[in-house]
Amino acid sequence: MSTQVTAGSGVAVPATPAAVGSPAGPVTPAAVGTVAVVAHRKKTLGGGLDELRARLRGAGVENLLWYEMPKSRKAPKKVRKALKKGAELVFVWGGDGMVQRCADTLAGSDAAMAILPAGTANLLAADLDIPTDLAEAVRIGLTGPRRRLDLGRLNGEHFAVMAGAGFDGELIRDADRALKDRLGRLAYVWTGLRHVRSETTRMRIRVDGTEWFDGEASCVLFGNVGTITGGIPAFDDAEPDNGCLEVGVATANGVQEWVRTLGRMAVGRSDESPFVRITRGHKVRVDVAEPTRYELDGGARKRVTRLKVRVVPGGLTVCVPGVPGATVSGR
Repeated sequence: MSTQVTAGSGVAVPATPAAVGSPAGPVTPAAVGTVAVVAHRKKTLGGGLDELRARLRGAGVENLLWYEMPKSRKAPKKVRKALKKGAELVFVWGGDGMVQRCADTLAGSDAAMAILPAGTANLLAADLDIPTDLAEAVRIGLTGPRRRLDLGRLNGEHFAVMAGAGFDGELIRDADRALKDRLGRLAYVWTGLRHVRSETTRMRIRVDGTEWFDGEASCVLFGNVGTITGGIPAFDDAEPDNGCLEVGVATANGVQEWVRTLGRMAVGRSDESPFVRITRGHKVRVDVAEPTRYELDGGARKRVTRLKVRVVPGGLTVCVPGVPGATVSGR
């Protein structure tokens, strides 16, 4: 028996099965019990949420919880509700901000997250080779292997892709929703050009208890994957399941130095730039001379003068492409 649900209610009621033709072929759910959908209703992918609902019905999902919200910051409450109702698989419909909010709540739980990349950049989905084809993304969620990924935790909040402060935080803050809707990833480039003249700030960075950097910097970054916001390949050796976080600091100041830095990042290795230092660690503390805005996975946060970051090994289970029924440890 499949289910029909009322948007936002999280309550499943009986419905008539509805099959949907799929270029990805027939889908048979893996051995999961209750499935939840947590969706940013303003995001689009394929035939929309109606197609998603129909595909899950057609796949024979019986215990389905359905939550829609207009903003990603409302997602954690719905994820917690889904977990209390016994959700073992949570489909997350949205962009990097939505994925971050849900990952923060799912961290440490036994539930798996299936990403339906409906955002602007979709960095985690791209890194894991999860396509923007709705039928295939649903198939991966229902039958694909489960992989345990590390998370970062910054000032008490988890992130899956990257976090940063300084130039990076201001860029994210000013790349407003309307601009991203019109320009997509180019919004980050456009906004970045407006900030390359931003002044540097004194930062003191300790990695695993040892002072690593003390000086003027334009931004500090913490990466769990290689490609960061705006599609920039920042951390060439990053792996999302190696038990460490990449740490980078940029000292570029002004248009000329930033052009050189971004050019090196685009065609070579980031650590070959004279304005970039990169290391790897488990715990990081950053003290900033002036209140500085920070961001997590593309979501801007308040200004602070201290950042406390640590890795959470294997903190999140994610559905990934691969042989159906397999389990990918990645370690």
